[in-house]
Amino acid sequence: MIETRRLEPTDRDRWETLFRAYIRFYERELGQTAYDRAWREIASDTRLHGLGAWLDGELVGITHFLVHPSSSEPDLCYLEDLFTDPAVRGRGVASAPIAAVRDWAREHGCGSVYWQTHESNALARRLYDEVATFEGYVVYTLPVAPGGAGDGNVGPR
Repeated sequence: MIETRRLEPTDRDRWETLFRAYIRFYERELGQTAYDRAWREIASDTRLHGLGAWLDGELVGITHFLVHPSSSEPDLCYLEDLFTDPAVRGRGVASAPIAAVRDWAREHGCGSVYWQTHESNALARRLYDEVATFEGYVVYTLPVAPGGAGDGNVGPR
């Protein structure tokens, strides 16, 4: 049976192992400061929230989410990260945290939960197509940090 619940301080090491695997999956690198900051935010449970999925008593999946206002509907819940240990995929571990986030969002007055994934993530997209609706939106990213991919110019290239 899969249990979903809030991450506790004792889950930190296993959470970090799973979160590092998630970051590697998307071919990104983060320094330790980023992991420490993320954990602090999740532990405070104010701006960024985290849930874990346990299978047979072992933490095998994580999800991070946040709420933001909307100009045209009730607040929205953004499911930012979702990762399951590859060894347990296909056993409902990913769908359980999605359902738990949906329930949390409902309890907190949100109008919907949404998320994004890379178009090449076919395994995840099969699940997402079963549990949610793809509405056709395309995501654009404009870096704002110094040294980011953008050169600071906004407009035609």
